[in-house]
Amino acid sequence: MRPPVWNPPIELSASEQKIAQRIRKAKLFLFLRQVRHELFDLEFQQKLAKVFKDSSVGLCPVAPAQIALAIILQAYTGVSDDEAIEAMVMDRRWQLVLDCVDSEQAPFGKGTLVRFRAALIACSGDRMLIEKTIEMAQMRQGYSSRTLRAALDSSPLWGAARVEDTYNLLGHALRKALNVIARDQKQELSTIASLAGADIVAGSSLKAALDLDWDNPQQKVEALTTILQTLNSVESWVKEQTDIDAKVVNQAKQSIEDARIIEAQDTEEESNGSPKLRKGVAPNRRISIEDKDMRHGRKSRNQRFNGYKRHVLKDLDLGMVRAVGVTCANQPEAEVTQAIEIDLKNQKVKLKQLQIDRAYLTSHLVKERDSDLTIVCKSWRVQNGKLFDKTSFILDWENAKILCPNGISLPFVQGQVIHFPKSECNICPLHSQCTNSKNGRSVSIHADELLLKELKERQNTAQGRAQLRERVSVEHCLAKIGQWQGDEARYIGLRKNLFDLRRIAVVHNLHVLAQMPLMNLIEISA
Repeated sequence: MRPPVWNPPIELSASEQKIAQRIRKAKLFLFLRQVRHELFDLEFQQKLAKVFKDSSVGLCPVAPAQIALAIILQAYTGVSDDEAIEAMVMDRRWQLVLDCVDSEQAPFGKGTLVRFRAALIACSGDRMLIEKTIEMAQMRQGYSSRTLRAALDSSPLWGAARVEDTYNLLGHALRKALNVIARDQKQELSTIASLAGADIVAGSSLKAALDLDWDNPQQKVEALTTILQTLNSVESWVKEQTDIDAKVVNQAKQSIEDARIIEAQDTEEESNGSPKLRKGVAPNRRISIEDKDMRHGRKSRNQRFNGYKRHVLKDLDLGMVRAVGVTCANQPEAEVTQAIEIDLKNQKVKLKQLQIDRAYLTSHLVKERDSDLTIVCKSWRVQNGKLFDKTSFILDWENAKILCPNGISLPFVQGQVIHFPKSECNICPLHSQCTNSKNGRSVSIHADELLLKELKERQNTAQGRAQLRERVSVEHCLAKIGQWQGDEARYIGLRKNLFDLRRIAVVHNLHVLAQMPLMNLIEISA
């Protein structure tokens, strides 16, 4: 059954006017009531209809536009699915926007909301919502440029799942594997754990079940040995279960595989064959059982976090968020740009200026840039104490040669280190001003040295410094998004958290739209 088109009234009824007059602060409700017919016009509703087909039997299908509007309100107010359904009945502001004033029943149930969200995620329908707000802004501003000046930045997003140490990660994975079977067999976890030889994971605390002195190194080795033996026992027992549904067994095996990944990442063997915790942190180390995408991250030398990084690309001329991205916390910022470029291609715009911080300089947008793309970024400080710094050396780009302050010339290749011969350096009259090394001076030539030179030269001009200050705009945008989304992820996994960030970006864009001084828009505060 094809979902219906939603045609709510445009003019406020008498009862709606009374509600509107009582709204003092959360004026996005008023704005959405005013522009809902424009946000969800016929063309956009037809796109949403392809995304979602209500499969309810014997019930009238729900208009996707109405559910999508509820998802925007949910992001704006930060409520759960259950609270959103409740708000449709109890909160007259929600009823004002969703055209159900004085209704004693929500327009749709939680199941419909969950299915629609899954459908949006499956076909990138959440990206369509951002694109629609941009389209509305362009119509209001008469803005039709196909080129884009944008700023890109990121902030930490703490994961929603629990971060655990190696012992508890292994125990959690085993408990999860046995719980799947226990639920299927309608048995207590303790019963299944006993059959699998894993009594230590049946309780609420693995470490309490082991009952060891955790300050004693030898007992910690014994604990790890016991847990890994239990892992072997559970794996063997699960493989022997032929009378349990294959789907259930596969779910249990997946949790066991998670435990094996943690074993490989976090443990190693002593010379005597006993296990021990690995020194240091393995690359891409898993830190949570419930959320396989969460990672340890570092925003700066002193700022650590566990979870994800959220990235926002802001249109500096239109003021709208053009694209967002979510990456694991341990991934370099530059890795998000492939996904962001896809979003921009979908909007049929081309970057002509990109303002970034230095973490994005290794991105493909910079490395593979066209000649007409200007990169705006703060350059590194070039300093070498009291000795000659890199700027004291002349780079002859035409002949690919570097000239030292004493006139010694050597060929150079970008991405390599140039070593001046010690025989020349040690007798150089400028040696004491150039290097303390007895092996001669060395100079590193960056793989994109010309860009760094350009950044440094631009930064030395008033216009260049003014451009650098424009990036503050995206930092403010991230701060606003952080106020709505919070610092902790709402969902488990990368894709669902990308959905959440995209709908928060829609909320941001709606606030920008509401402040545009055209078409008698209602002004609201963020």
